[in-house]
Amino acid sequence: MELVVYKSNGEESTRKIKLNKAIFEVEPNDHAIWLDTRQIMANRRQGTHSSKERNAVSGSSRKLKRQKGTGTARVGDIKNPLFRGGGRAFGPEPRDYGFKLNKKVKKLARRSALSYKVLDKEIVILEDFHFDEPKTKKFLELLGHFDLMDKKTLLVLPESDENIQLSARNIQKAKVINASSLNTYDILNANKLLIAESSMKEIEKILA
Repeated sequence: MELVVYKSNGEESTRKIKLNKAIFEVEPNDHAIWLDTRQIMANRRQGTHSSKERNAVSGSSRKLKRQKGTGTARVGDIKNPLFRGGGRAFGPEPRDYGFKLNKKVKKLARRSALSYKVLDKEIVILEDFHFDEPKTKKFLELLGHFDLMDKKTLLVLPESDENIQLSARNIQKAKVINASSLNTYDILNANKLLIAESSMKEIEKILA
């Protein structure tokens, strides 16, 4: 499959770029996508939730009353989870939610996500461009040329470009990443994928 290369002003150029079938035209694997997305979201969790169980609550450890002869149930110390101010029973503790995933599965997930975007015609190839200075207005104009002002967009660059990244930083639905940082969640989360022409080579190096 071939896609037209667009200029940053929204006009079509005379050139087309041929997509690598091994990356953009594979049979999507939904389970691989689910696994990779789940890992990405799990790794982003802080896991700093915490609660005080009875061993961490301040209070005396003596029994509140004698064990037998009262006609009521036995009671331990004041830190019992059944009492107000007592410890939390089986409460959350700080933990790491991350888990490992096979590299081949992660690659398959990214190929599958890109293939879905191609099928849905949600990929736009842009000629390489550069901003002389950080200007949010310039980035908004770029989005406006493709009628993407109110849509989630992901711009993939071959390498870091501080001026472009700073220009998009204040736009809520726009995100700019390097080709080396391309991941399944960001691909699927965007309504439109804007890929700089030079980024295609980087993507092929990583996923081919």
